[in-house]
Amino acid sequence: MDSKLKKMARVGYFAKATVYGITGILTFLAAFNMGGQKTGNLQVIKFLENQAFGNVLLVLIGIGLLCYSAWRFIQSIQDPENIGDDKNGKGKRAAYFISAFLYLGLAIFAFMRLINAGSSGGSGGQVLTGTLGVVVFAIIGIGLIIASIAQFKKAKSKEFLKDFGYDSIGDEKKRKTIKNTGYLGLIARGIIFGVLAYIFIRAALASNTSNIKGTADAFSFLQESQYGSWLMGLVAAGFVCYSIYVFMLAKYRKFKA
Repeated sequence: MDSKLKKMARVGYFAKATVYGITGILTFLAAFNMGGQKTGNLQVIKFLENQAFGNVLLVLIGIGLLCYSAWRFIQSIQDPENIGDDKNGKGKRAAYFISAFLYLGLAIFAFMRLINAGSSGGSGGQVLTGTLGVVVFAIIGIGLIIASIAQFKKAKSKEFLKDFGYDSIGDEKKRKTIKNTGYLGLIARGIIFGVLAYIFIRAALASNTSNIKGTADAFSFLQESQYGSWLMGLVAAGFVCYSIYVFMLAKYRKFKA
Protein backbone atom coordinates (compact mmCIF):
# COMPACT_ATOMS: atom_id res chain seq x y z
CA MET A 1 0.00 0.00 0.00
CA ASP A 2 1.18 3.50 -0.82
CA SER A 3 3.07 5.15 2.07
CA LYS A 4 1.16 8.41 1.63
CA LEU A 5 -2.12 6.57 2.05
CA LYS A 6 -0.83 4.98 5.24
CA LYS A 7 0.21 8.37 6.61
CA MET A 8 -3.20 9.81 5.77
CA ALA A 9 -4.91 6.94 7.59
CA ARG A 10 -2.71 7.42 10.68
CA VAL A 11 -3.46 11.15 10.78
CA GLY A 12 -7.15 10.28 10.51
CA TYR A 13 -6.98 7.78 13.36
CA PHE A 14 -5.24 10.38 15.52
CA ALA A 15 -8.05 12.89 14.90
CA LYS A 16 -10.74 10.29 15.64
CA ALA A 17 -8.97 9.30 18.85
CA THR A 18 -8.84 12.95 19.90
CA VAL A 19 -12.59 13.36 19.43
CA TYR A 20 -13.38 10.23 21.45
CA GLY A 21 -10.90 11.17 24.15
CA ILE A 22 -12.37 14.63 24.70
CA THR A 23 -15.90 13.20 24.60
CA GLY A 24 -15.06 10.61 27.23
CA ILE A 25 -13.13 12.92 29.57
CA LEU A 26 -15.67 15.76 29.54
CA THR A 27 -18.61 13.39 30.02
CA PHE A 28 -16.84 11.48 32.80
CA LEU A 29 -16.20 14.74 34.65
CA ALA A 30 -19.84 15.75 34.18
CA ALA A 31 -21.05 12.41 35.54
CA PHE A 32 -19.45 13.07 38.92
CA ASN A 33 -19.98 16.85 39.06
CA MET A 34 -16.31 17.63 38.52
CA GLY A 35 -16.92 20.08 35.69
CA GLY A 36 -17.08 19.02 32.08
CA GLN A 37 -20.27 18.42 30.16
CA LYS A 38 -22.17 15.65 28.41
CA THR A 39 -20.50 15.71 25.05
CA GLY A 40 -20.93 14.47 21.50
CA ASN A 41 -18.94 15.08 18.34
CA LEU A 42 -20.31 18.56 17.66
CA GLN A 43 -19.72 19.64 21.26
CA VAL A 44 -16.10 18.50 20.95
CA ILE A 45 -15.60 20.84 18.00
CA LYS A 46 -17.12 23.72 19.98
CA PHE A 47 -14.94 22.83 22.98
CA LEU A 48 -11.79 23.03 20.87
CA GLU A 49 -12.96 26.32 19.37
CA ASN A 50 -13.13 27.86 22.86
CA GLN A 51 -9.61 26.87 23.86
CA ALA A 52 -6.45 28.95 23.52
CA PHE A 53 -5.38 28.89 19.86
CA GLY A 54 -8.86 27.57 19.08
CA ASN A 55 -8.62 28.40 15.37
CA VAL A 56 -5.40 26.41 15.06
CA LEU A 57 -7.01 23.45 16.84
CA LEU A 58 -10.02 23.60 14.51
CA VAL A 59 -7.77 23.57 11.45
CA LEU A 60 -5.81 20.59 12.79
CA ILE A 61 -8.86 18.56 13.80
CA GLY A 62 -10.64 19.47 10.55
CA ILE A 63 -7.70 18.27 8.43
CA GLY A 64 -7.40 15.13 10.54
CA LEU A 65 -11.09 14.31 10.16
CA LEU A 66 -10.87 14.89 6.42
CA CYS A 67 -8.01 12.39 6.32
CA TYR A 68 -10.06 9.85 8.25
CA SER A 69 -13.07 10.39 5.98
CA ALA A 70 -10.91 10.00 2.87
CA TRP A 71 -9.36 6.81 4.26
CA ARG A 72 -12.80 5.31 4.90
CA PHE A 73 -13.98 6.30 1.42
CA ILE A 74 -10.92 4.65 -0.12
CA GLN A 75 -11.45 1.51 1.99
CA SER A 76 -15.07 1.27 0.89
CA ILE A 77 -14.56 2.00 -2.82
CA GLN A 78 -11.03 0.95 -3.79
CA ASP A 79 -10.60 -1.79 -1.15
CA PRO A 80 -6.80 -1.37 -0.80
CA GLU A 81 -6.60 -4.12 1.86
CA ASN A 82 -8.60 -6.67 -0.14
CA ILE A 83 -11.54 -6.94 2.24
CA GLY A 84 -13.43 -8.55 -0.60
CA ASP A 85 -16.87 -8.65 -2.19
CA ASP A 86 -18.42 -11.47 -0.20
CA LYS A 87 -21.30 -10.81 2.18
CA ASN A 88 -19.03 -9.96 5.11
CA GLY A 89 -16.75 -7.81 2.97
CA LYS A 90 -19.61 -5.84 1.46
CA GLY A 91 -21.02 -5.23 4.94
CA LYS A 92 -17.71 -3.84 6.17
CA ARG A 93 -17.25 -1.64 3.12
CA ALA A 94 -20.78 -0.28 3.43
CA ALA A 95 -20.08 0.56 7.08
CA TYR A 96 -16.86 2.31 6.06
CA PHE A 97 -18.78 4.34 3.47
CA ILE A 98 -21.31 5.52 6.06
CA SER A 99 -18.52 6.30 8.50
CA ALA A 100 -16.77 8.35 5.80
CA PHE A 101 -19.87 10.51 5.32
CA LEU A 102 -20.32 11.05 9.05
CA TYR A 103 -16.73 12.16 9.61
CA LEU A 104 -16.79 14.28 6.46
CA GLY A 105 -19.77 16.10 7.96
CA LEU A 106 -17.90 16.59 11.23
CA ALA A 107 -14.86 17.95 9.37
CA ILE A 108 -17.08 20.39 7.46
CA PHE A 109 -18.65 21.48 10.75
CA ALA A 110 -15.17 22.19 12.16
CA PHE A 111 -14.30 24.40 9.18
CA MET A 112 -17.69 26.12 9.39
CA ARG A 113 -16.95 27.01 13.02
CA LEU A 114 -13.59 28.32 11.87
CA ILE A 115 -15.27 30.86 9.60
CA ASN A 116 -18.05 31.53 12.14
CA ALA A 117 -20.64 29.93 9.91
CA GLY A 118 -21.44 26.96 12.16
CA SER A 119 -24.73 26.55 13.95
CA SER A 120 -24.76 27.71 17.58
CA GLY A 121 -27.44 25.19 18.51
CA GLY A 122 -27.15 21.94 20.41
CA SER A 123 -26.88 18.42 19.09
CA GLY A 124 -30.33 18.51 17.56
CA GLY A 125 -31.52 20.16 14.39
CA GLN A 126 -34.61 20.38 12.26
CA VAL A 127 -35.05 17.31 10.10
CA LEU A 128 -37.80 15.64 8.08
CA THR A 129 -41.26 15.45 9.59
CA GLY A 130 -44.36 13.46 8.68
CA THR A 131 -44.26 10.00 7.14
CA LEU A 132 -40.88 10.52 5.49
CA GLY A 133 -39.38 11.61 8.82
CA VAL A 134 -40.75 8.48 10.51
CA VAL A 135 -39.25 6.27 7.80
CA VAL A 136 -35.86 8.01 8.00
CA PHE A 137 -35.75 7.72 11.80
CA ALA A 138 -36.75 4.06 11.64
CA ILE A 139 -33.99 3.33 9.12
CA ILE A 140 -31.44 5.15 11.29
CA GLY A 141 -32.64 3.21 14.32
CA ILE A 142 -32.30 -0.13 12.54
CA GLY A 143 -28.86 0.87 11.28
CA LEU A 144 -27.79 1.73 14.82
CA ILE A 145 -29.02 -1.65 16.08
CA ILE A 146 -26.84 -3.33 13.47
CA ALA A 147 -23.91 -1.09 14.43
CA SER A 148 -24.40 -1.85 18.12
CA ILE A 149 -24.45 -5.62 17.54
CA ALA A 150 -21.36 -5.30 15.35
CA GLN A 151 -19.43 -3.58 18.15
CA PHE A 152 -20.27 -6.31 20.65
CA LYS A 153 -19.42 -9.05 18.12
CA LYS A 154 -16.12 -7.38 17.30
CA ALA A 155 -15.28 -7.21 21.00
CA LYS A 156 -16.27 -10.82 21.67
CA SER A 157 -14.43 -12.24 18.65
CA LYS A 158 -11.39 -10.02 19.33
CA GLU A 159 -11.37 -9.27 15.61
CA PHE A 160 -10.04 -5.80 16.41
CA LEU A 161 -6.67 -7.32 17.30
CA LYS A 162 -6.03 -8.33 13.68
CA ASP A 163 -5.23 -4.75 12.69
CA PHE A 164 -2.08 -4.89 14.83
CA GLY A 165 -0.68 -8.27 13.84
CA TYR A 166 -1.34 -8.95 17.51
CA ASP A 167 0.32 -12.37 17.70
CA SER A 168 3.62 -10.89 16.55
CA ILE A 169 3.73 -8.20 19.28
CA GLY A 170 6.33 -9.15 21.86
CA ASP A 171 5.82 -6.26 24.31
CA GLU A 172 3.36 -7.58 26.92
CA LYS A 173 2.43 -4.08 28.13
CA LYS A 174 1.55 -3.04 24.59
CA ARG A 175 -0.46 -6.24 24.08
CA LYS A 176 -2.51 -5.64 27.24
CA THR A 177 -3.12 -1.98 26.38
CA ILE A 178 -4.40 -2.80 22.90
CA LYS A 179 -6.53 -5.72 24.06
CA ASN A 180 -8.08 -4.12 27.16
CA THR A 181 -8.75 -0.66 25.74
CA GLY A 182 -10.13 -2.09 22.50
CA TYR A 183 -12.42 -4.50 24.34
CA LEU A 184 -13.79 -1.91 26.78
CA GLY A 185 -14.02 0.78 24.12
CA LEU A 186 -16.02 -1.37 21.71
CA ILE A 187 -18.44 -2.34 24.49
CA ALA A 188 -18.94 1.34 25.34
CA ARG A 189 -19.63 2.16 21.68
CA GLY A 190 -22.04 -0.76 21.48
CA ILE A 191 -23.96 0.58 24.46
CA ILE A 192 -24.20 4.11 23.04
CA PHE A 193 -25.25 2.86 19.59
CA GLY A 194 -27.89 0.67 21.27
CA VAL A 195 -29.25 3.58 23.31
CA LEU A 196 -29.36 5.80 20.22
CA ALA A 197 -31.16 3.04 18.31
CA TYR A 198 -33.82 2.95 21.04
CA ILE A 199 -34.13 6.77 20.99
CA PHE A 200 -34.58 6.91 17.21
CA ILE A 201 -37.04 4.01 17.01
CA ARG A 202 -39.06 5.38 19.93
CA ALA A 203 -39.20 8.76 18.18
CA ALA A 204 -40.31 7.08 14.93
CA LEU A 205 -43.09 5.18 16.69
CA ALA A 206 -44.25 8.40 18.34
CA SER A 207 -43.93 10.35 15.05
CA ASN A 208 -41.64 12.76 16.94
CA THR A 209 -38.95 13.31 14.35
CA SER A 210 -38.43 17.07 14.58
CA ASN A 211 -34.94 16.89 16.12
CA ILE A 212 -31.99 14.65 15.41
CA LYS A 213 -30.21 13.11 18.39
CA GLY A 214 -26.57 12.35 19.07
CA THR A 215 -24.08 10.93 21.54
CA ALA A 216 -24.73 13.62 24.16
CA ASP A 217 -28.43 12.65 24.16
CA ALA A 218 -27.50 9.00 24.67
CA PHE A 219 -25.38 9.97 27.67
CA SER A 220 -28.32 11.99 29.04
CA PHE A 221 -30.54 8.92 28.67
CA LEU A 222 -28.05 6.87 30.68
CA GLN A 223 -27.79 9.55 33.35
CA GLU A 224 -31.57 9.58 33.82
CA SER A 225 -31.66 5.83 34.51
CA GLN A 226 -31.13 4.11 37.84
CA TYR A 227 -27.52 4.55 39.00
CA GLY A 228 -27.37 7.02 36.11
CA SER A 229 -24.24 8.96 37.06
CA TRP A 230 -22.24 5.79 37.59
CA LEU A 231 -23.51 4.25 34.37
CA MET A 232 -22.79 7.38 32.37
CA GLY A 233 -19.36 7.64 33.98
CA LEU A 234 -18.49 4.02 33.16
CA VAL A 235 -19.51 4.37 29.52
CA ALA A 236 -17.62 7.68 29.29
CA ALA A 237 -14.55 5.89 30.68
CA GLY A 238 -15.11 3.31 27.95
CA PHE A 239 -14.91 6.12 25.40
CA VAL A 240 -11.54 7.13 26.86
CA CYS A 241 -10.43 3.50 26.50
CA TYR A 242 -11.59 3.53 22.88
CA SER A 243 -9.63 6.74 22.34
CA ILE A 244 -6.46 5.06 23.64
CA TYR A 245 -7.13 2.07 21.39
CA VAL A 246 -7.49 4.31 18.31
CA PHE A 247 -4.31 6.20 19.28
CA MET A 248 -2.62 2.79 19.28
CA LEU A 249 -4.07 2.21 15.80
CA ALA A 250 -2.61 5.51 14.66
CA LYS A 251 0.84 4.41 15.78
CA TYR A 252 0.96 0.64 15.39
CA ARG A 253 -1.67 -0.44 12.84
CA LYS A 254 -0.35 -2.85 10.26
CA PHE A 255 -1.81 -2.34 6.80
CA LYS A 256 -2.44 -5.25 4.49
CA ALA A 257 -1.26 -5.41 0.89
